[in-house]
Order: sequence, then C-alpha cells, then structure tokens
Amino acid sequence: MLLSHKAIKLLFSTSLPYTHYVQEPKILCLCACINMRLNTLMCMNYLKAFVFYFLFLNSGCVAVLKCTSPTPEALFNALNTELFSKQEIRPVQNFSTPLIVSLDITVVEIIGVVSFGLTQFSLVFLTQNWKIDGLSWDENECGTKRVSVLRKNLWVPDIQMTEFMGEDKSPETPYVYLNNTGYVLDDRPLRAVISCRLGIYTFPFDVQNCTLTFGSYLHFEVIKTSGEWEFVDLQVAASTLSLDVGSYSEVKYFLILRRRPIRYVVNLLIPSCFLITVDLFSFLLPPQSVDRSSFKMTLILGYTVFLLIMNDLLPVTGETTPLINVFFSISLALMVASLLETVLITNIQFRSSQCSSVPRWLSVLVLRYLAVVVCLPPKKKQNRVTVFLNPLSQVKPPLAPSAHPESILEELRRLTRDLTAIRLHMDKHFQGSEALEEWQMVGLIIDRLLFGLYVIFITVSFITIMSLWIWNNSFVPLVKNTG
Repeated sequence: MLLSHKAIKLLFSTSLPYTHYVQEPKILCLCACINMRLNTLMCMNYLKAFVFYFLFLNSGCVAVLKCTSPTPEALFNALNTELFSKQEIRPVQNFSTPLIVSLDITVVEIIGVVSFGLTQFSLVFLTQNWKIDGLSWDENECGTKRVSVLRKNLWVPDIQMTEFMGEDKSPETPYVYLNNTGYVLDDRPLRAVISCRLGIYTFPFDVQNCTLTFGSYLHFEVIKTSGEWEFVDLQVAASTLSLDVGSYSEVKYFLILRRRPIRYVVNLLIPSCFLITVDLFSFLLPPQSVDRSSFKMTLILGYTVFLLIMNDLLPVTGETTPLINVFFSISLALMVASLLETVLITNIQFRSSQCSSVPRWLSVLVLRYLAVVVCLPPKKKQNRVTVFLNPLSQVKPPLAPSAHPESILEELRRLTRDLTAIRLHMDKHFQGSEALEEWQMVGLIIDRLLFGLYVIFITVSFITIMSLWIWNNSFVPLVKNTG
C-alpha cells in the first residue's frame, strides 16, 4: 500500500541547549519517536521528522573550495583536499557547536503485521540532512550546484532505529548528495522489521500505534523492555578456565529475563481450570438416572482438542519439563480417573440384577464404616410383620354342624393355597427390593468417597504446582564468582 509522500512528510526543527554538555566526550542525541498509527489493514499517514544534535570534542573546519576549472575532476580534487581527508572529524567550526541533523520519513508500504510476534514489516525512506560548516563553492567556478559522493568519504551520523529487529536487509545506497552550500542529503530506503506492541483489546476493531525511535548507538544508558520478556537484571561474574596448557581468566555476563505470563494464564490455565471445575460438578449428577459416563467422555474429548489447539503456545525445548505440562497432565489424568469412577459406580448400581444380595463383608465395610466417613448413614430397615395361618388340620370344626361341611372345607383349602402363594410372592419381592436398595446405597457411598478423594487430590496438586511457580519466580538468581 503506497502512501502519498506529500501527505506524510513533515519536517520541523527544535533547539537544544548545549552549554551543559560541553565537557561530555560523546555524541549527545535528542532521541525522538516517530509515531505511526496503523490498524490491521492499513496505516495512517502520520509521521514526524525530528532533529538530532551531535556534539563531539573533536571538530573540523572546511574552507571554501577553489576549483581550477568547471570540470568534475577539478571539483573532486578540491573536495579530496579540503573534505575527504577529514572524514573522521565532525564537520563543525568549534567544540561547542552542535551539529543539527534533520530527519524526514516517508512510508512507502506496510508489508504486514504479525500479531503474535509483535512485529511490523514496513518499507520507509529515511532522509537525513546536515550541514558541513565552512564548505561551499561557486556554481559557475566548479561547474555544478550538487554532486554525488561516496558515503564512506564523509562523516555520517550513526542514527539507527531502536525497535529494529532481525537482520537488516535494506538495499544499500553508497552515494549521498553534496550541495554547494555545504548541505548533505542522505536518502536511503529502509526495510524496517520492528517490534510493535499491539493493543488487541478491541480486536477486530483495533487501531494500533507503533513507535519508530531513531537515535545514536552511543547512548545506551536507557534500556527499554517490550514484548513478551521483561528485563530483570544484568549480573557479571569472573571465572577461571583451566586447560592443559594453562589457566585463563574469563568474565561472564548473565542477562536475566522474566516472561510476562498473562497471555498463557488467560489462554491456557483459566480454560483448563474451567473444564476441571465442570468435571468436578458432574459428580452431582445421579448415576442411577443420568448417563454420567457420556458426559465425562465428551468433556475429556473437548479437553484433548483444547490441548491440541493450544500446543503451539507451549515451549518445545528446554532442559526440564515445564510445570504447565505437568499441570495439564494431572488435569487430564483426573478426568480419566473420574470416568473410571463413573464406570465403577454404574456397574455397582446395576449389580442387583445379577447378584441376589450384597456380600456380608462388603455390607459391613461400606454400610457400617465408610458410610460414617462420608457422613451418609444407612437407612434403618423397616420391620415387617408376617402373619402365619394355621394349617387346616388345626382348625377346630364348628360346634354346630353346617349344612354342607364338605363344600366349606374345600373352599377353605383353596383359600389357604392362594394365601400361601401370595405370601411367597411378597417375600420374594421384598427380598429383591432390599438387595436393590443395598446395592444402590453401596454405590452412593463409594461415589461420595471417591468424590472426596477427587477434591482432595485436585486441591493438593494445584496448590503444589502454584507454590512451585510462586517459589521459582519470587527471587532473582544470584551469580557468584567462580575460580
């Protein structure tokens, strides 16, 4: 995407007092930021050019050029004598005179913005202007008003981009323009691969503000922290390298960085904790009326897909296994254990269809002891009264003979057989109901016991992992001198 040069180019000058910095034997730079506002698809043509001030203890003075003839050879001979031989000296008249370097930025194209890498690819033209004090020549005498010379033959300010990342693949331009008034025009393309902190809170309706900071590499007192890593400390230690041929002294520098964890907490840890919480509350589903196993299998499948999607955010190299991988492994193992527990409870709930009653040892262990542990005492058995009928032979005949004794006796025998069959059927029904209730009670007690163990294991595991995270990030490792 091309942006209009006239709409972007804006140049102004500022002044900087230099009397306070006269005794400093280095470059003094007023670093300025060039803010470039861009959104996801296009950038706004808003740039600013700034003025840089350089101050050296050494300085040089260039005289007015005198050309013997209006030819290129005469002009370059004069430049070689008066200017090119002083390329290592800052072109000013005296020590206290600052050198003003004007910057002009033209954005040609925004190639792309990588959101996750916080990187922007831009193609810009960087134009620098400064004046060589005392240099001038007559246009008629030397034959030209402007001439192109090699950059290596002139003193050039060391202005670089602070946010630049990676290898500089910008096209090389070995020439600069030199005017007869002493002004130097250094115009070169710059393929900027820069680090840009992206604000994605309003994505996809976001508007970004990237910064281009130009300054001198001699000013390294200020360290800026940006991106995923935070600078913590820089330590140094002296050591001795012992070899067969002798011992050598070494100096080691340790750059200590701390990762900013908010991205991984939001995208990895919080969703994982949500899924574990859902699996925990699934124990509230009654196993005898709801297919709890299907729900848990769906939950495990969803968690596995979540880990596969977020696998790119996890580190792939390192000397040890990250604690976050242990966290995910424990979470998945707990979900699988919860599914196995559901299978066991479902099997116990439907055990009565195959077994007549609960074994004596299991009934004592679960209904008497484990029920007290899980605060679920068994229900008291209901007392049933069985009425036994006397046999027909024990029934005393009536005192007064009836009119039809044989028919009455036959009717009584039939009623006795019916009542006996009903009593046997009712006894069998009550025995089956008691066995079913006992098996369901056993399953309910074991389910509550395993739920308690599940909660305890989750709590202990998560507290242990969080404690290890906090312990390892609460201090900065100290480097000791060795050797």
